[in-house]
Amino acid sequence: MSPDEYCQQKAAQSGSSFYYSFLFLPPERRRAITALYAFCREVDDTVDECSDESLARVKLGWWRKEIAGMYEGQHTHPVTQALQPHLTAYDLKQEHLQAIIDGMEMDLNQTRYLDYAGMSKYCWHVASVVGILSASIFGATRPETLLYAEKLGHAFQLTNIIRDVGEDARKGRIYLPVNELQQFNVTAADLLNARHTDNFVKLMEFQTARAQQAYDEAFALLPKADRRAQRPGLIMAAIYRTLLKEIQEDGYHVLSQRISLTPIRKLWLAWKTWIRG
Repeated sequence: MSPDEYCQQKAAQSGSSFYYSFLFLPPERRRAITALYAFCREVDDTVDECSDESLARVKLGWWRKEIAGMYEGQHTHPVTQALQPHLTAYDLKQEHLQAIIDGMEMDLNQTRYLDYAGMSKYCWHVASVVGILSASIFGATRPETLLYAEKLGHAFQLTNIIRDVGEDARKGRIYLPVNELQQFNVTAADLLNARHTDNFVKLMEFQTARAQQAYDEAFALLPKADRRAQRPGLIMAAIYRTLLKEIQEDGYHVLSQRISLTPIRKLWLAWKTWIRG
């Protein structure tokens, strides 16, 4: 299996909405974004699938060295072998890739965030930076495009947090800010025990409004000149906003189940968004 094939398999197996967003890209850009996505999956799995925290830290340390080595032409993993040829062409900065690893390590360092500012820092590391790197691969000619991508990544992560609130709580992680839980009189025990209350629904409505505002702010930043190039991000946004609407219409029953869109529906949204340009 070649490095590119390894990354392709990693991306396809995930079933992520991310995968559908770059199906229509030209081959070279598709190889680059697939390698980037595979890297994100590798470091995310390092934390999520490793029950030994000290071992997870060792593995993240290995990835830090592997990324640094990649920029010096020394790399051993299929993901870095696939990603390295694209570093210069798409101006992929090492500090951004290292920042993603920092975000994964945050999951080992803390499981609660006191306020929105703290949660936003986490979102920047695990999602906004990915947005910036992705926009560079898709084709960004204006500085505002990277600001759009940064904000869009934030909106995606807010959506993920809403979708996964029950699942994350069972893993011992609560990303919703403590002061906002208190504001709506929702306890950590409510989340862990899947207590679907009126207060919880109000909390979710508040979080959804914030996510929708983040999407609107992102779109307002995207220059018309780069809109066609950034269609993969717009595909992701179409899928994620549809998911958010589904969660809302379902009454925010996210504590005991994971709400998702079918692959066919994701593909339809991807095609429709790509054609619309």
